[in-house]
Amino acid sequence: MRNGFGESSEMDAGNIHELTRDSDRFRELEIMGDEVAANSLGPLLQRVSAASCREIDLLIRELQTLSKRLGTDGNRIQRDIEEYAKLNQHVMQLTAVIADSVNGFSTTSVESYAS
Repeated sequence: MRNGFGESSEMDAGNIHELTRDSDRFRELEIMGDEVAANSLGPLLQRVSAASCREIDLLIRELQTLSKRLGTDGNRIQRDIEEYAKLNQHVMQLTAVIADSVNGFSTTSVESYAS
């Protein structure tokens, strides 16, 4: 079972490194001149937006997985509660039967001593 946090952290570190590298390239392009920068800006923005889109897609998949897990766990907990309620009801009935038997036994014992 994966926790999802380790993968996100690793991906965040990778994205930060990639964005930093792209940011450095962008600064280099600014130095080289407006014309060169304008021609190279499109691919740079595509790489940056692609990294963001990958991260968003990963987060969506993780949220969908967590949503399914919550639904499954919620259903299991509901079944467990229903089972516990039935068991509790049976225990209460059994306790009542035992209490009635003990009361009947005590009354019979007292009457036999009185005779």
